[in-house]
Amino acid sequence: MILSHGNAWLRFAVASSAFFFATLMEFPRCGSFTCADDPQLPSTLFEPADGDPAFTAAEGKWDTKIRERGWILKDESGWKLWYTGYDPAIQPPMMSLGLATSSDGITWKRSSQTPIYNDGWVEDMMVVKQDGTYYMFAEGAADQAQLLKSVDGVHWICIGTLDIRKTNGEPIPPGPFGTPTAYYEDGVWNLFYERRDAGIWLARSTDLKVWTNVSDEPLILPGPDKYDALMIAMNQIVRAGDLYIAVLHGTGSPEKPRAWCTYLATSSDLIHWTKDPRGPLRPVAENKSSGQLVSDGQQWRFYTMHEKVVLHLPQRKPWCFRSDQVPSR
Repeated sequence: MILSHGNAWLRFAVASSAFFFATLMEFPRCGSFTCADDPQLPSTLFEPADGDPAFTAAEGKWDTKIRERGWILKDESGWKLWYTGYDPAIQPPMMSLGLATSSDGITWKRSSQTPIYNDGWVEDMMVVKQDGTYYMFAEGAADQAQLLKSVDGVHWICIGTLDIRKTNGEPIPPGPFGTPTAYYEDGVWNLFYERRDAGIWLARSTDLKVWTNVSDEPLILPGPDKYDALMIAMNQIVRAGDLYIAVLHGTGSPEKPRAWCTYLATSSDLIHWTKDPRGPLRPVAENKSSGQLVSDGQQWRFYTMHEKVVLHLPQRKPWCFRSDQVPSR
C-alpha cells in the first residue's frame, strides 16, 4: 500500500539526497557518462518547449481525433510515436493504431495515411522493446488490457486479452482493467493496471501468458491530495539507480470534462510507493495527462498526450548519471 503523506517530504528528500550523493561520489565528473538533468526529475522544472504541439490530429482523416496515452520510443532506428486515432463522424467509433516517426523527437511525420493496425480496438498503449521484439500493452474494447507483438513496430499481431489472476490463482473479477503499464527486469514482467481508475494493481509474469497479482488490493490509491482525489492511472516506469519512478496521472474533478494532471511517485521495490509531495509536473489547469519521460541521450524530456502531443523540456541544470540509468522501453 502507498505510504501516507504525513512525512512524505522528509522520506522523498532523504531518498533523493542519498541517491544524489552516492552517484556523485561514484561518478565525480561527466567523462563518458550520460549527462542529463537530475534523474529524480524535479517536478517544477519542466516547461513547454517553444512552438506548436509536437504532434496533432489530422482533421478530416481517419485520425481526426487522437486520444489517451500514445507511446514514444527512441532506438537505433530513430524515434517512433504510436498513437490512437479515430473519426467521431463514424459511428460506432473505432480506435485504431497510427505510427509517426521522427529524427529528433520534435518534428513528426506519419508513416502512413491509414492506420497501421485496425483489426481490433487499440488505445492507451505503451511499448516495451525486448530482445529485438516490440511488445505493446494496450486497452482493447471495454477496457480489457491486451498484448500485441511486432518485429518491426509497424506490423502487429494481437496475442489476446491478458490473463490476470488473483494471488490464489483464480481469475480477477469481471470488469474493466486498463491502462496497462509494463516494466521488464531480470526475467520478470511487471504489469501495472487500473480498474475504473480507482486504484493501481501489480501483476507479474515470466511467460507473458499468465499474470499473478502481487496483492489483490491496490498498491496505489487516489488522494489524499485534491489533484488526484478521485481517479488515477499509471503511465510509465523508469529507473534511476536504485529508485523506480512512476509517471501517473489523476483527477479530482467530480464532473466531466475533468481536469487531469501528471505527477510522479517513487519506490525501491515496485510495490511500496510514495507520491512526490511536490505534486503535479504542470499546473492542473493545463489539463495535461498520459505523460511519458524519454531520454534523448542528453536530458530527460517530458511528453504529454491525449488530443495532442506536447513536448516539455527541463531547465538546464545538468549533472551526470550512468548510461544505464535511462527509461525502461
